[in-house]
Formats: sequence, C-alpha cells, structure tokens
Amino acid sequence: MHGYSRLGTARSNATPSPPSSPRFRHGRSKTSGGRASKQSLVERMVVVLVATVFRRRGVLLLAPFLYFSGMLLYMGSVGFDVVSLKNTVGGVVRKRAPTGSVYRSPQVFEKLWPFMEHQSNGSANVLMTAWSSSVHQAWKPCVGKNVSKAEFPKSNGFLIIEANGGLNQQRLSICDAVAVAGLLNASLVIPIFHLNSVWQDSSKFGNIFDEDFFINSLKNHVNVVRELPEDIRQRFDNNISNIVNLRVKGWSSTTHYLQKVLPKLVELGAVRIAPFSNRLAQAAPSNVQGLRCLANYEALRFSEPIRMLAEKMVDRMVKNSSQSAGKYVSVHLRFEEDMVAFSCCEYDGGAEEKHEMDIARERSWRGKFRRRGRVIRPGANRMDGKCPLTPLEVGMMLRGMGFDNTTSVYVAAGKIYKAEKYMAPLKQMFPRLETKDTLATPEELAPFKGHSSRLAALDYTVCLHSEVFVTTQGGNFPHFLMGHRRYFYGGHAKTIKPDKRKLAILFDSPNIRWEYFRRQMQDMLRHSDHKGIELKKPSGSLYTFPTPDCMCKQAEARNENSNTTRPV
Repeated sequence: MHGYSRLGTARSNATPSPPSSPRFRHGRSKTSGGRASKQSLVERMVVVLVATVFRRRGVLLLAPFLYFSGMLLYMGSVGFDVVSLKNTVGGVVRKRAPTGSVYRSPQVFEKLWPFMEHQSNGSANVLMTAWSSSVHQAWKPCVGKNVSKAEFPKSNGFLIIEANGGLNQQRLSICDAVAVAGLLNASLVIPIFHLNSVWQDSSKFGNIFDEDFFINSLKNHVNVVRELPEDIRQRFDNNISNIVNLRVKGWSSTTHYLQKVLPKLVELGAVRIAPFSNRLAQAAPSNVQGLRCLANYEALRFSEPIRMLAEKMVDRMVKNSSQSAGKYVSVHLRFEEDMVAFSCCEYDGGAEEKHEMDIARERSWRGKFRRRGRVIRPGANRMDGKCPLTPLEVGMMLRGMGFDNTTSVYVAAGKIYKAEKYMAPLKQMFPRLETKDTLATPEELAPFKGHSSRLAALDYTVCLHSEVFVTTQGGNFPHFLMGHRRYFYGGHAKTIKPDKRKLAILFDSPNIRWEYFRRQMQDMLRHSDHKGIELKKPSGSLYTFPTPDCMCKQAEARNENSNTTRPV
C-alpha cells in the first residue's frame, strides 16, 4: 500500500552522477624514447604547417615567423637544466620541473613587494568599484512560488535523518530532508547531528539554528516535530536504533523515494536515513526545489547567541571600514593543517613539513593515503589548481587586483597551519586585517570555543555581509555562501573565485613584471564579476545557484551594486 504524496508523483529528470572524487590524471613519466617520438611529431607538425602556409598567396612573409614561434613554444615546453657533478667529467641532463609545479610564491613576493608599496594608498581602492556598474536584469527572492500551502493530509509517518559533516554539510542535509519530507508527506523530526571525526563538534540542532523559527517557518508546508510521539517511541521500545535505517544511495531521485522509501514509511510508521548527506539528486521537480529554497533561505537562521555576536562583529567590521564607506573584503582561507595535509601539496617547509603532513594524514584518515597504488604528486596537484592558496598568495592576488593597504580584510578560517610564519606577509600587505579572534573579545568567544560549527557560523555571517568575498579552495562553506550572496544581492555572488591554475604559473615566475602581474589579476577580477550572475544548470546545486528556482526576475532593472542585506 502506497501513501499519499503531497507533492505528486512527477518523475524528476535523470539523476546526475555525484561529483567525481579528485583523481590524478597524470600518467607515468615518458621514457627518453617517448620524448624523441614527441619531438619528431612536433617537428613534423611544424613542417606541415609551414608547407601549408607557403601554398597560400599573400602570407609567405608569415612563414619564418610561424616557424620561429612554433620552435620557441616547443623548446619552452621541454626545458632542461645542466647540473655539474663533482669528480666527474662533464655533466648530466636533468629535466626541469614543469612550470607551475613548484611553490615559489615567496620569491615572487620579494620581487613585487616594492611595487605594491609604491601603489597609491586610498586614492583609487578597487573596493569601491569592484563590481561592474552596468545595469543588469536583476533578480529578487521569491521562494514561495513553487510551494503548495494546502492543508496537510494525514501524515504517512515520521522521517528521521542524521546530518553529518560540518556546518554547511549539515545545512545541506537539513534542507534536503525538508524537501523529502514534503515529497513523502512525512512528519520530519528535528535532524540529529552526527559527531564528525574531523569537526569534533557535539552541538545539537538548537545550538546552531533557531529551532522555533525553523518549525514555524515551515508550518504551512512541512510538519516538523521536535521528537517522536510517545506511541511511536513505545512501538520501538523507546530505542531509535530499533527503527529501520534505509540505506539510500547518494543523489537518489525523487522517483526512488516515492517507489522505495514511501511504502516502508507507510508500513512502519517511521523510518531513518543515516547518513543523509547528498542523498537527494540536484535535479528535482519544481515543487521539491521550492521546499529546498524555503528551508535554506527562509527557515534556517542561526540561534540567538550566534546571531547576537555575529551582528556585533559585522558592525565592527563596518566601523573599521569607514574609509571605504563601510565596505570590506572577506576571505575564506583554507590553510588549516588538515586541509594542507589532505591536498597532498608541498610548500616551503622541507622535511619538517613533510613529516608533519604525514602525521596529520594518518591521524585523520588512517592509511587512506598509504593504500597500494596510491601515488602522491604534489607538483601535478599544484599545476591542476588543487593546492590551497597560502595567505601570501591571497594577499598578492588582492594587491594585484587593486585592493590597497587601506582595505579592511576579514579572514574566515580555522587554525592556520604555522600561522606565525604564513600570516605575516598577508598582514604586511593588509594591516587592517581581522579574524574572529581579533574582532570579538575572548569573553564573547568563550561559549563558542570547542564548537567548530558555531564558530563557522560566525565566519559565515561576517562573510555574507562583506562587499567582496574571496573563495580559495572550494567546499560547502563557499558554495553555500555564494548562493546566499546571490539571493541577497540581486542574483550576483560578489565573489572572487580565482583561477588557481593560472595563479600556479604566475607564482612560479620570480622574474615576473609587476605591470604584467597586475594586468592578469585585474582580468581575473573582471572574470569573477562576469561569472557572478549565473543561472543554475540541470546538474548544478540550488544552494550555489538559487536562480531561477528561488528567485524571480524583477520587473525593472536595477543597479547590481546595491548592498541591501538582511540578518541571518
């Protein structure tokens, strides 16, 4: 017997595959014979190109130039260094490390710092004009457009989910659970938070989010209860572990829930799904997406203690930024020890750093990086843009974009790896730098210490209200924040998302000229501005791209620079 689904039985689009895990795409290094083959192939291609040019009239003068350029490009891609050996005759030929594979940012900074100091301070800070002043077709929030407000039919049973991971992974689980509960006409029990081995935060739902506000905001759409009724608990001997845990695959479609989960819900009266992270497909019918929007942007707000302190911190950042009309830059800096270890990237710490990273990987992931066949290639990771940016690299990027030393910068981060060493150059470039530890007093932060999700909620709020947000390493935090900023700022994320592959090449050039570096950074800023307004693609995340599911086009265009915000 199947229960009644309030949201209908419309099938969703084909379920997209979950994002693939990062894999190393670099094969084994070629032998010298392979290099010879490659060289001969390139030479043949150049000959064919030159021959083609000579056949065409009017372009004969270009032939020498094309040949010379092709050979330069080819020779530049296969550099060799000659290294002399003691007590030997002659030397050996050693292949030079590919461009972008080695961390040379400190040498680049040493080269560029005098030019940064010479940069005019306060006269033309790009913070005031970071985003295009052109008028766009703006968007406005309208989360209720696809959500039914009809009276609830009799509930098909109780849905219990376990939200795992950090703050925003929990947020994702909560919003998806609201959507599934609406789809199945189930009563949602306030989600249980799993104690994550990395985050180590024992906070409950009510410690992070406003529970009463959550329940009341959804009352016309999804029935939410704080706990199971007494008769249901007795049916399972007052032990939640006795309730059947349905193993739902990642990114399951709404059809799967209707065909597999709903019958069990009706039969048993209550079901569990644990863990629940990423258990609902990105693509879903509009009514399901509407519930996701409602949960994320309207029903979920932080608990009162978090909101009160976060609002004070935002006010202090605005006050500190009076020279720039209250505007400031926020940076999500992912240079904690665990992140550096997980990335398998190398910096400038030598043997000591390698030893510390080996210990950190073993402590958090127990042999995952020592499995048979696992090959760690730090250089390949850097070239592929997978290495967390250091504070130094973030600072150079921002100074190149035109943010001068009068800019107020808020750094959202956990405990930075070797902070005394790595944070010093960022503070040198931006003296008006703040973190939650400098912006709030020790007494104010005391109730949050030891609770990483609550601390992350403070960071989230300060970043949300900044004029410019800089993401450096991906993850749920910046993805949710970009979506939230789009929701508030007329569809524009106002976010700098750097091209880390290009940065790897630029930061590997100790002799780079300042004018060239600055031009490349300004191009990167313009690209971020252009990509700030994007519509969600079928396989995209609604939490990063709220348009068009959660937003509607305004009747009249408005300037996207408006900075009207609302508290979270």
